[in-house]
Amino acid sequence: MPDLISRTAIRRTLVAISLSTLALVARAETETTATPAFEQCKQALGEKAVAAGVRESTVKSVMAGVVHLDRVIELDRRQPEFTTTFADYLNRRVNDARVGKGRELLAEHRKLLDRVTAETGVPAPYLAAFWGLETNYGSYFGKMQVPSALATLACDARRSSFFTEQWIAALRIIDEGAIPADQMEGSWAGAMGHVQFMPTVFLKHAVDADGDGRRDLWNSLPDAMMSAGRFLESMGWNGDYRWGREVLLPDNFDFSLADGRRLPLADWRKMGITDAFGNRLANEPIEAALIVPSGHQGPAFLVYSNFRVIMGWNRSEFYAIAVGHLADRIAGAGKLQNPPPEDQPALSRNQVLELQQALNDKGYPSGEPDGILGSNTRKAIRAYQKAEGLVADGFPSEQVLAALGVYSGS
Repeated sequence: MPDLISRTAIRRTLVAISLSTLALVARAETETTATPAFEQCKQALGEKAVAAGVRESTVKSVMAGVVHLDRVIELDRRQPEFTTTFADYLNRRVNDARVGKGRELLAEHRKLLDRVTAETGVPAPYLAAFWGLETNYGSYFGKMQVPSALATLACDARRSSFFTEQWIAALRIIDEGAIPADQMEGSWAGAMGHVQFMPTVFLKHAVDADGDGRRDLWNSLPDAMMSAGRFLESMGWNGDYRWGREVLLPDNFDFSLADGRRLPLADWRKMGITDAFGNRLANEPIEAALIVPSGHQGPAFLVYSNFRVIMGWNRSEFYAIAVGHLADRIAGAGKLQNPPPEDQPALSRNQVLELQQALNDKGYPSGEPDGILGSNTRKAIRAYQKAEGLVADGFPSEQVLAALGVYSGS
Protein backbone atom coordinates (compact mmCIF):
# COMPACT_ATOMS: atom_id res chain seq x y z
CA MET A 1 0.00 0.00 0.00
CA PRO A 2 2.75 2.54 0.81
CA ASP A 3 4.37 1.76 -2.56
CA LEU A 4 1.04 2.33 -4.35
CA ILE A 5 0.53 5.65 -2.58
CA SER A 6 4.08 6.65 -3.42
CA ARG A 7 3.66 5.85 -7.12
CA THR A 8 0.31 7.66 -7.20
CA ALA A 9 1.84 10.71 -5.56
CA ILE A 10 4.69 10.65 -8.06
CA ARG A 11 2.27 10.47 -10.98
CA ARG A 12 0.29 13.41 -9.60
CA THR A 13 3.48 15.39 -9.13
CA LEU A 14 4.59 14.65 -12.70
CA VAL A 15 1.20 15.69 -14.07
CA ALA A 16 1.36 18.91 -12.06
CA ILE A 17 4.86 19.62 -13.37
CA SER A 18 3.75 18.95 -16.95
CA LEU A 19 0.77 21.27 -16.61
CA SER A 20 2.96 23.93 -15.07
CA THR A 21 5.42 23.61 -17.94
CA LEU A 22 2.64 23.95 -20.51
CA ALA A 23 1.34 26.98 -18.69
CA LEU A 24 4.79 28.57 -18.73
CA VAL A 25 5.15 27.92 -22.47
CA ALA A 26 1.70 29.37 -23.15
CA ARG A 27 2.50 32.42 -20.99
CA ALA A 28 5.81 32.93 -22.83
CA GLU A 29 4.02 32.95 -26.20
CA THR A 30 1.44 35.49 -25.04
CA GLU A 31 3.62 37.67 -22.82
CA THR A 32 3.21 41.30 -23.76
CA THR A 33 5.05 44.56 -23.31
CA ALA A 34 2.79 47.58 -23.72
CA THR A 35 4.66 50.78 -24.55
CA PRO A 36 3.46 54.24 -25.63
CA ALA A 37 5.33 53.76 -28.92
CA PHE A 38 3.45 50.54 -29.67
CA GLU A 39 0.11 52.14 -28.82
CA GLN A 40 0.89 55.01 -31.19
CA CYS A 41 1.90 52.54 -33.88
CA LYS A 42 -1.36 50.62 -33.37
CA GLN A 43 -3.32 53.80 -33.94
CA ALA A 44 -1.39 54.48 -37.15
CA LEU A 45 -1.98 50.91 -38.33
CA GLY A 46 -5.69 51.31 -37.72
CA GLU A 47 -5.78 54.50 -39.77
CA LYS A 48 -3.92 52.80 -42.62
CA ALA A 49 -6.36 49.88 -42.57
CA VAL A 50 -9.35 52.23 -42.80
CA ALA A 51 -7.64 54.10 -45.65
CA ALA A 52 -7.16 50.74 -47.40
CA GLY A 53 -10.91 50.12 -47.29
CA VAL A 54 -11.37 48.07 -44.12
CA ARG A 55 -14.55 49.00 -42.29
CA GLU A 56 -13.93 51.20 -39.27
CA SER A 57 -16.04 48.91 -37.09
CA THR A 58 -13.83 45.95 -38.01
CA VAL A 59 -10.66 47.89 -37.27
CA LYS A 60 -12.00 49.02 -33.89
CA SER A 61 -13.06 45.48 -32.96
CA VAL A 62 -9.75 43.90 -33.96
CA MET A 63 -7.69 46.64 -32.32
CA ALA A 64 -9.34 45.99 -28.99
CA GLY A 65 -7.63 42.60 -28.87
CA VAL A 66 -4.26 43.48 -30.41
CA VAL A 67 -1.29 43.32 -28.03
CA HIS A 68 2.48 43.36 -28.43
CA LEU A 69 3.80 39.78 -28.39
CA ASP A 70 7.35 39.69 -27.04
CA ARG A 71 7.80 36.10 -28.24
CA VAL A 72 7.26 37.15 -31.86
CA ILE A 73 10.19 39.58 -31.74
CA GLU A 74 12.33 36.91 -30.08
CA LEU A 75 11.54 34.43 -32.86
CA ASP A 76 12.11 37.03 -35.57
CA ARG A 77 15.55 37.83 -34.19
CA ARG A 78 16.60 34.25 -33.55
CA GLN A 79 19.49 33.01 -35.68
CA PRO A 80 20.07 29.24 -35.82
CA GLU A 81 23.34 28.28 -34.19
CA PHE A 82 24.12 25.64 -36.79
CA THR A 83 23.34 25.20 -40.47
CA THR A 84 21.11 22.27 -41.37
CA THR A 85 22.62 19.56 -43.54
CA PHE A 86 20.56 18.29 -46.46
CA ALA A 87 20.42 14.81 -44.91
CA ASP A 88 19.02 16.14 -41.65
CA TYR A 89 16.53 18.39 -43.43
CA LEU A 90 15.23 15.71 -45.78
CA ASN A 91 15.10 12.88 -43.24
CA ARG A 92 13.08 14.99 -40.81
CA ARG A 93 10.53 16.00 -43.43
CA VAL A 94 10.26 13.01 -45.77
CA ASN A 95 10.01 9.95 -43.55
CA ASP A 96 7.97 6.76 -43.65
CA ALA A 97 5.31 8.11 -41.28
CA ARG A 98 4.66 11.20 -43.39
CA VAL A 99 4.72 9.22 -46.62
CA GLY A 100 2.27 6.68 -45.22
CA LYS A 101 -0.10 9.36 -43.94
CA GLY A 102 0.11 11.15 -47.27
CA ARG A 103 -0.87 8.01 -49.17
CA GLU A 104 -3.74 7.40 -46.77
CA LEU A 105 -5.09 10.96 -47.18
CA LEU A 106 -4.55 10.85 -50.93
CA ALA A 107 -6.92 7.90 -51.10
CA GLU A 108 -9.38 9.42 -48.60
CA HIS A 109 -9.63 12.75 -50.46
CA ARG A 110 -9.09 11.46 -53.99
CA LYS A 111 -12.32 12.97 -55.36
CA LEU A 112 -11.48 16.45 -54.02
CA LEU A 113 -7.84 16.34 -55.09
CA ASP A 114 -8.74 15.07 -58.57
CA ARG A 115 -11.11 18.03 -58.88
CA VAL A 116 -8.30 20.43 -57.94
CA THR A 117 -6.00 18.75 -60.47
CA ALA A 118 -8.64 19.04 -63.20
CA GLU A 119 -9.09 22.76 -62.54
CA THR A 120 -5.47 23.80 -61.89
CA GLY A 121 -3.24 21.18 -63.49
CA VAL A 122 -1.43 20.42 -60.22
CA PRO A 123 -1.30 16.64 -59.56
CA ALA A 124 -2.79 15.36 -56.31
CA PRO A 125 0.49 14.02 -54.82
CA TYR A 126 2.02 17.51 -54.96
CA LEU A 127 -0.98 19.03 -53.20
CA ALA A 128 -0.64 16.39 -50.48
CA ALA A 129 3.11 17.05 -50.23
CA PHE A 130 2.64 20.79 -49.64
CA TRP A 131 -0.05 20.01 -47.08
CA GLY A 132 2.23 17.53 -45.33
CA LEU A 133 5.23 19.83 -45.17
CA GLU A 134 3.34 22.98 -44.19
CA THR A 135 1.13 21.67 -41.36
CA ASN A 136 1.72 17.91 -41.19
CA TYR A 137 -1.61 17.39 -42.94
CA GLY A 138 -3.49 19.95 -40.88
CA SER A 139 -2.34 18.74 -37.48
CA TYR A 140 -0.69 22.03 -36.51
CA PHE A 141 -1.52 25.50 -37.85
CA GLY A 142 0.38 27.54 -35.27
CA LYS A 143 -1.00 29.07 -32.08
CA MET A 144 -0.13 32.74 -32.45
CA GLN A 145 -2.91 35.30 -32.67
CA VAL A 146 -2.21 36.57 -36.18
CA PRO A 147 -3.50 40.17 -35.78
CA SER A 148 -1.30 40.68 -32.71
CA ALA A 149 1.71 38.92 -34.25
CA LEU A 150 1.54 41.01 -37.43
CA ALA A 151 0.96 44.26 -35.52
CA THR A 152 4.00 43.46 -33.39
CA LEU A 153 6.15 42.94 -36.48
CA ALA A 154 4.67 45.94 -38.31
CA CYS A 155 5.63 48.15 -35.36
CA ASP A 156 9.20 46.83 -35.38
CA ALA A 157 11.63 48.72 -37.59
CA ARG A 158 13.32 45.68 -39.14
CA ARG A 159 10.61 44.76 -41.69
CA SER A 160 7.88 47.25 -40.93
CA SER A 161 6.70 47.89 -44.51
CA PHE A 162 6.29 44.20 -45.34
CA PHE A 163 4.38 43.36 -42.18
CA THR A 164 2.24 46.49 -42.34
CA GLU A 165 1.02 45.22 -45.72
CA GLN A 166 0.40 41.78 -44.22
CA TRP A 167 -1.45 43.28 -41.24
CA ILE A 168 -3.79 45.30 -43.44
CA ALA A 169 -4.41 42.20 -45.57
CA ALA A 170 -5.26 40.20 -42.42
CA LEU A 171 -7.84 42.82 -41.44
CA ARG A 172 -9.34 42.68 -44.92
CA ILE A 173 -9.69 38.90 -44.52
CA ILE A 174 -11.49 39.40 -41.21
CA ASP A 175 -13.59 42.18 -42.73
CA GLU A 176 -14.82 39.92 -45.54
CA GLY A 177 -16.01 37.39 -42.97
CA ALA A 178 -13.57 34.59 -43.71
CA ILE A 179 -12.81 34.06 -40.01
CA PRO A 180 -13.38 35.94 -36.73
CA ALA A 181 -10.38 37.84 -35.41
CA ASP A 182 -10.12 35.75 -32.24
CA GLN A 183 -9.95 32.57 -34.32
CA MET A 184 -7.29 33.81 -36.74
CA GLU A 185 -4.34 31.76 -35.49
CA GLY A 186 -1.15 30.90 -37.33
CA SER A 187 2.61 31.07 -37.23
CA TRP A 188 4.56 33.83 -35.50
CA ALA A 189 5.11 35.44 -38.93
CA GLY A 190 1.42 35.34 -39.86
CA ALA A 191 1.20 32.23 -42.08
CA MET A 192 -2.25 30.67 -41.75
CA GLY A 193 -4.39 27.62 -42.33
CA HIS A 194 -3.82 24.17 -43.81
CA VAL A 195 -1.33 25.46 -46.37
CA GLN A 196 0.12 28.39 -44.37
CA PHE A 197 -0.74 31.28 -46.68
CA MET A 198 0.45 34.75 -45.76
CA PRO A 199 -2.44 37.25 -45.72
CA THR A 200 -1.52 38.90 -49.04
CA VAL A 201 -1.33 35.49 -50.75
CA PHE A 202 -4.70 34.63 -49.19
CA LEU A 203 -6.31 37.75 -50.65
CA LYS A 204 -4.96 37.06 -54.15
CA HIS A 205 -5.33 33.29 -54.38
CA ALA A 206 -7.67 31.86 -51.74
CA VAL A 207 -10.99 30.60 -53.13
CA ASP A 208 -14.31 29.36 -51.82
CA ALA A 209 -14.31 25.82 -53.20
CA ASP A 210 -17.04 24.37 -51.00
CA GLY A 211 -19.61 27.03 -51.89
CA ASP A 212 -20.41 28.21 -48.37
CA GLY A 213 -19.70 31.86 -49.20
CA ARG A 214 -16.41 32.05 -47.26
CA ARG A 215 -12.75 31.50 -48.10
CA ASP A 216 -11.86 29.41 -45.08
CA LEU A 217 -8.36 27.91 -45.13
CA TRP A 218 -8.58 26.77 -41.50
CA ASN A 219 -11.73 24.65 -41.46
CA SER A 220 -12.45 23.83 -45.11
CA LEU A 221 -10.13 21.36 -46.81
CA PRO A 222 -11.75 22.00 -50.23
CA ASP A 223 -10.98 25.72 -49.87
CA ALA A 224 -7.40 25.02 -48.74
CA MET A 225 -6.53 22.51 -51.48
CA MET A 226 -8.13 24.50 -54.30
CA SER A 227 -6.40 27.65 -53.06
CA ALA A 228 -3.04 25.86 -53.05
CA GLY A 229 -3.68 24.66 -56.59
CA ARG A 230 -4.68 28.13 -57.77
CA PHE A 231 -1.56 29.66 -56.21
CA LEU A 232 0.74 27.14 -57.93
CA GLU A 233 -1.15 27.57 -61.20
CA SER A 234 -0.67 31.36 -60.99
CA MET A 235 3.09 30.88 -60.73
CA GLY A 236 3.19 28.82 -63.91
CA TRP A 237 2.83 25.18 -62.86
CA ASN A 238 3.20 22.95 -65.92
CA GLY A 239 0.99 19.88 -65.55
CA ASP A 240 2.80 18.09 -68.38
CA TYR A 241 6.03 17.67 -66.41
CA ARG A 242 7.23 16.67 -62.97
CA TRP A 243 9.33 18.78 -60.58
CA GLY A 244 12.60 17.09 -61.50
CA ARG A 245 14.26 13.77 -60.77
CA GLU A 246 17.20 12.11 -59.11
CA VAL A 247 19.95 11.38 -61.63
CA LEU A 248 23.28 9.57 -61.93
CA LEU A 249 26.33 11.53 -63.07
CA PRO A 250 29.16 9.99 -65.09
CA ASP A 251 32.66 9.59 -63.70
CA ASN A 252 34.81 12.72 -63.79
CA PHE A 253 31.76 14.93 -64.21
CA ASP A 254 32.37 18.68 -64.19
CA PHE A 255 30.51 19.74 -61.03
CA SER A 256 31.05 23.39 -61.85
CA LEU A 257 28.01 22.93 -64.10
CA ALA A 258 25.87 22.61 -60.96
CA ASP A 259 25.79 26.38 -60.57
CA GLY A 260 22.15 27.07 -61.39
CA ARG A 261 22.53 27.28 -65.16
CA ARG A 262 19.62 25.90 -67.16
CA LEU A 263 20.45 23.81 -70.22
CA PRO A 264 18.31 21.81 -72.64
CA LEU A 265 17.64 18.32 -71.32
CA ALA A 266 19.28 16.99 -74.48
CA ASP A 267 22.57 18.65 -73.44
CA TRP A 268 22.56 16.95 -70.05
CA ARG A 269 21.79 13.65 -71.76
CA LYS A 270 24.79 14.09 -74.10
CA MET A 271 27.03 14.52 -71.04
CA GLY A 272 26.13 10.99 -69.97
CA ILE A 273 23.64 11.83 -67.23
CA THR A 274 20.97 9.14 -66.74
CA ASP A 275 18.04 8.70 -64.41
CA ALA A 276 18.69 7.21 -60.97
CA PHE A 277 18.43 3.68 -62.37
CA GLY A 278 20.83 4.19 -65.28
CA ASN A 279 18.20 4.70 -67.96
CA ARG A 280 18.56 7.37 -70.64
CA LEU A 281 16.77 10.64 -69.96
CA ALA A 282 13.60 11.32 -71.90
CA ASN A 283 13.84 13.21 -75.16
CA GLU A 284 11.74 16.21 -74.11
CA PRO A 285 12.11 19.84 -75.29
CA ILE A 286 12.60 21.27 -71.80
CA GLU A 287 15.40 22.88 -69.82
CA ALA A 288 16.82 21.65 -66.55
CA ALA A 289 19.29 22.73 -63.88
CA LEU A 290 21.58 20.42 -61.91
CA ILE A 291 21.52 20.54 -58.11
CA VAL A 292 23.86 18.68 -55.75
CA PRO A 293 22.65 19.68 -52.27
CA SER A 294 25.20 17.49 -50.44
CA GLY A 295 28.08 18.02 -52.83
CA HIS A 296 29.55 15.39 -55.12
CA GLN A 297 29.21 12.63 -52.49
CA GLY A 298 25.43 12.94 -52.25
CA PRO A 299 22.44 12.69 -54.58
CA ALA A 300 22.16 14.76 -57.75
CA PHE A 301 18.94 16.15 -59.21
CA LEU A 302 17.93 17.62 -62.53
CA VAL A 303 15.12 20.07 -61.83
CA TYR A 304 12.61 21.50 -64.29
CA SER A 305 10.40 24.57 -64.43
CA ASN A 306 8.04 23.31 -61.71
CA PHE A 307 10.96 23.34 -59.28
CA ARG A 308 11.09 27.10 -59.68
CA VAL A 309 7.34 27.24 -59.06
CA ILE A 310 7.83 25.36 -55.79
CA MET A 311 10.52 27.86 -54.84
CA GLY A 312 7.98 30.61 -55.45
CA TRP A 313 6.19 29.13 -52.44
CA ASN A 314 9.36 28.81 -50.35
CA ARG A 315 12.76 30.05 -51.53
CA SER A 316 14.70 27.13 -50.02
CA GLU A 317 16.17 24.56 -52.44
CA PHE A 318 16.01 22.01 -49.63
CA TYR A 319 12.28 22.69 -49.25
CA ALA A 320 11.65 22.39 -52.99
CA ILE A 321 13.47 19.06 -53.20
CA ALA A 322 11.56 17.83 -50.14
CA VAL A 323 8.22 18.74 -51.76
CA GLY A 324 9.15 16.96 -54.98
CA HIS A 325 10.53 13.87 -53.27
CA LEU A 326 7.58 13.63 -50.86
CA ALA A 327 5.17 13.93 -53.79
CA ASP A 328 7.03 11.12 -55.59
CA ARG A 329 6.93 8.92 -52.48
CA ILE A 330 3.21 9.58 -51.91
CA ALA A 331 2.60 8.63 -55.55
CA GLY A 332 4.31 5.28 -54.93
CA ALA A 333 8.01 5.84 -55.66
CA GLY A 334 10.73 4.52 -53.39
CA LYS A 335 13.50 6.23 -51.46
CA LEU A 336 16.44 7.99 -53.10
CA GLN A 337 18.87 5.64 -54.80
CA ASN A 338 21.78 7.68 -53.47
CA PRO A 339 20.70 9.03 -50.07
CA PRO A 340 22.58 12.04 -48.70
CA PRO A 341 25.50 11.21 -46.39
CA GLU A 342 24.56 11.70 -42.74
CA ASP A 343 28.07 12.39 -41.44
CA GLN A 344 28.61 15.74 -43.13
CA PRO A 345 29.39 18.63 -40.77
CA ALA A 346 26.67 21.01 -39.65
CA LEU A 347 28.54 24.31 -39.59
CA SER A 348 27.95 26.88 -36.90
CA ARG A 349 27.11 30.41 -37.95
CA ASN A 350 30.54 31.52 -36.73
CA GLN A 351 32.21 28.88 -38.89
CA VAL A 352 30.33 30.13 -41.95
CA LEU A 353 31.41 33.67 -41.11
CA GLU A 354 35.02 32.47 -40.88
CA LEU A 355 34.66 30.58 -44.17
CA GLN A 356 33.29 33.64 -45.95
CA GLN A 357 36.07 35.84 -44.60
CA ALA A 358 38.73 33.30 -45.56
CA LEU A 359 37.38 33.11 -49.10
CA ASN A 360 37.30 36.91 -49.36
CA ASP A 361 40.86 37.14 -48.03
CA LYS A 362 42.10 34.68 -50.67
CA GLY A 363 40.47 36.61 -53.51
CA TYR A 364 37.30 34.56 -53.92
CA PRO A 365 34.55 37.11 -53.18
CA SER A 366 31.63 35.70 -51.22
CA GLY A 367 30.12 39.09 -50.36
CA GLU A 368 29.81 40.68 -46.94
CA PRO A 369 30.10 37.85 -44.38
CA ASP A 370 26.65 37.14 -42.95
CA GLY A 371 26.89 33.58 -41.63
CA ILE A 372 24.48 32.30 -44.29
CA LEU A 373 25.63 29.65 -46.74
CA GLY A 374 23.98 31.19 -49.79
CA SER A 375 24.58 31.21 -53.54
CA ASN A 376 27.41 33.78 -53.44
CA THR A 377 29.31 31.74 -50.86
CA ARG A 378 28.86 28.55 -52.87
CA LYS A 379 30.05 30.35 -56.01
CA ALA A 380 33.18 31.47 -54.15
CA ILE A 381 33.77 27.94 -52.82
CA ARG A 382 33.41 26.57 -56.34
CA ALA A 383 35.98 29.04 -57.68
CA TYR A 384 38.39 28.16 -54.86
CA GLN A 385 37.95 24.42 -55.45
CA LYS A 386 38.57 24.79 -59.17
CA ALA A 387 41.75 26.78 -58.58
CA GLU A 388 43.00 24.18 -56.10
CA GLY A 389 42.27 21.20 -58.35
CA LEU A 390 39.42 19.95 -56.13
CA VAL A 391 35.96 18.75 -57.18
CA ALA A 392 34.23 22.08 -57.84
CA ASP A 393 30.83 21.26 -56.37
CA GLY A 394 30.51 24.42 -54.25
CA PHE A 395 30.11 22.35 -51.12
CA PRO A 396 32.03 23.21 -47.91
CA SER A 397 33.54 19.77 -47.35
CA GLU A 398 35.88 19.00 -44.47
CA GLN A 399 38.74 19.12 -46.98
CA VAL A 400 37.82 22.65 -48.07
CA LEU A 401 37.24 23.86 -44.53
CA ALA A 402 40.52 22.44 -43.27
CA ALA A 403 42.45 23.95 -46.19
CA LEU A 404 40.97 27.36 -45.38
CA GLY A 405 41.71 26.96 -41.68
CA VAL A 406 38.06 26.97 -40.68
CA TYR A 407 37.34 23.42 -39.60
CA SER A 408 39.55 21.02 -37.69
CA GLY A 409 37.32 17.92 -37.74
CA SER A 410 34.20 16.75 -35.94
